[in-house]
Amino acid sequence: MEEKSLAGLQMGSGEGLKFIRSLDDRGGIKSEYLVRYEEEESEYGVYPWKRPIRSHIEYGVINLDKPPGPTSHEVTAWVKRMLNVSKAGHAGTLDPGVSGVLPIALEKATRIIGIVTHTYKEYITLMQLHGKVEYDRLLKVISMFVGEIYQKPPLRSSVKRAVRKRKIHDIEVLEVDGRKILMRVRTDPGTYIRKLCHDIGLILGVGAHMRELRRIAAGSFKEDDTLVTLHKLSEAIYLFKNGDENLLRKVILPVEYMVSHLPKVIVRNSAVGSIAHGAMLAVPGIAMVDRSVKRGSLVAVLTVKGELVAVGIAEMSGEEMIFRDKGVAVRIKRVIMPPGVYPDVWKRLKKSM
Repeated sequence: MEEKSLAGLQMGSGEGLKFIRSLDDRGGIKSEYLVRYEEEESEYGVYPWKRPIRSHIEYGVINLDKPPGPTSHEVTAWVKRMLNVSKAGHAGTLDPGVSGVLPIALEKATRIIGIVTHTYKEYITLMQLHGKVEYDRLLKVISMFVGEIYQKPPLRSSVKRAVRKRKIHDIEVLEVDGRKILMRVRTDPGTYIRKLCHDIGLILGVGAHMRELRRIAAGSFKEDDTLVTLHKLSEAIYLFKNGDENLLRKVILPVEYMVSHLPKVIVRNSAVGSIAHGAMLAVPGIAMVDRSVKRGSLVAVLTVKGELVAVGIAEMSGEEMIFRDKGVAVRIKRVIMPPGVYPDVWKRLKKSM
């Protein structure tokens, strides 16, 4: 079967494919799509950014700028009450004194909030040294903490205080002002920056503590034009109640933003209904797939219109999904799209047999 590029298909009227590309760019994925079938956009379904406003809320996520003071749970509870929704959940708890990126999923989107929780995190922290240290030695000691480290959560933590292994991807010293050190830290989820500062001080021999902390990224949710404050959310809700939904549509993002960082499998329109009912994704139901998909990796399953159908575990590599004739390609773990959005083709086929 001949391989084609997704970019070539985008030159037509594939608005959904353009949206998928934008998700990849947002998630930092250098995708290369292999095409099994040139599937047209269906008359069924709806582009993620054009869902009716109630569905937009129900399948939405907010990139909230948490203020210092309240707990993450308190902020999430406030958002839930403000929007009058039955469910809301946040990704990656921030301590009360910490500000920054706190993704909050609403209603049906809470089904996959764990996907964001387990992505990398990025912080800006201000570390206070308790004694004088030469600049070169400071940089040398800080570099020792890049890579895999062992941490025991601090006394003030919500998890069991057992030693665990975490990976710090990068630490950049941004500014030094006397004993105050401003740093950017990119790390695995579950890493305690407060403990990191304490441990750096121990190795330096002078002691140190964290003075301030702000999270600037949680996976694909970053400090960008999607980040909103509670005040902005409140304003959007006020306008919505008075007949203007435009700002609320900008404040609440489609659930598809939560899978920006995942490799993607795009399915044929005829396969959507069965997956929505809980079926596994078989090879004949695939239209396109990112070449980077590896067996055992978590993938997002989307329609040609860009709608998130489900997330699951790949049972084959991307190339295997293209060249095999049969077999389960993705074992579905969480279904997002409700049944009935796309026709149940599988039921018709079953009746005709």
